[in-house]
Amino acid sequence: MTIPNASPANALQLKSLLGTEFLKKEQIQILISTALAFKDRYEKGQSIPPTLSGKTAFMLFFEASTRTRSSFELATQRLGGNSIVLTKGGSSTEKGETLLDTARNIEAMRPDILILRHPSAGSPFLLDQALNLPLVNAGDGFHEHPTQALLDLMTVFEGRKQIRGTRVLIVGDIAHSRVARSNIYALKTMGAEVSVCGPPTLLPPKVEKMGVKVFYELDKAVKDQDVVMMLRIQFERFSHGQTPSQGEYSRFYGLNQRVLKLCQPEVLIMHPGPVNRGVELATDVADSSRSVILNQVSNGVMLRMSVLHLLSGGEPFSWKDAIQ
Repeated sequence: MTIPNASPANALQLKSLLGTEFLKKEQIQILISTALAFKDRYEKGQSIPPTLSGKTAFMLFFEASTRTRSSFELATQRLGGNSIVLTKGGSSTEKGETLLDTARNIEAMRPDILILRHPSAGSPFLLDQALNLPLVNAGDGFHEHPTQALLDLMTVFEGRKQIRGTRVLIVGDIAHSRVARSNIYALKTMGAEVSVCGPPTLLPPKVEKMGVKVFYELDKAVKDQDVVMMLRIQFERFSHGQTPSQGEYSRFYGLNQRVLKLCQPEVLIMHPGPVNRGVELATDVADSSRSVILNQVSNGVMLRMSVLHLLSGGEPFSWKDAIQ
């Protein structure tokens, strides 16, 4: 896959946000710093720049979504813009129209930014090459989910006061997780130490080549970690037989109070959602003082505000602490 074309028209020097694989450290720092500044302003009741005033974000969501779709809509509204959401069931792709033709027809209506969530890996890259308007990848198959990874890094920074040197363990269905892939890219760029843990059938072949440490036993993996990020099993993305039953999975790879006691006292527990309680994460752990899951959700709005603001030419905001 080729590196997306850069454009000097905004502070990120990017036309679109397609993934974290090609983001530079400085770009990640700008995105998180601006998101933190937005959060600070919002919580203090201070004004938010109406960067999207008079502009429209067109959201093309061909997969189910609660957090991502809602947070993009809220982000657009808080920046003074309008949003239009089109789902697969309401689009002409149901009549045989190609995704590219659908996107070209949308572009002809002159929206200002396109936000795409699609089950086919690489679809945002295809559209970005064909369209002139900025595009944000809201998840493409099991390839990437860049805004989720960036809000996760924002949450890690808030909890740890730094990303560099932080030890992060990602547990579960790594093979089918676009969240895991985007997080690994972004965390490594920012200097974190990343490990993964899961059944061999749910780990990508040669995953260690991504610069991560591999564990197959959760009890060993969680020790000395600063952050433990749990993932759900994405049953919709693989055939039967790749994983044990939910009961067996929970027994060996579920994070419960017994496993939590093996972690460092100040460990942060994360999950991109939706959480399957009692499978990858016990309810009393999900709701514990170590869980920052709801903060991830809150940060999702602010991070997506940052993305839309910066891609639309808004000025970056500095944060009181350097994002390291």
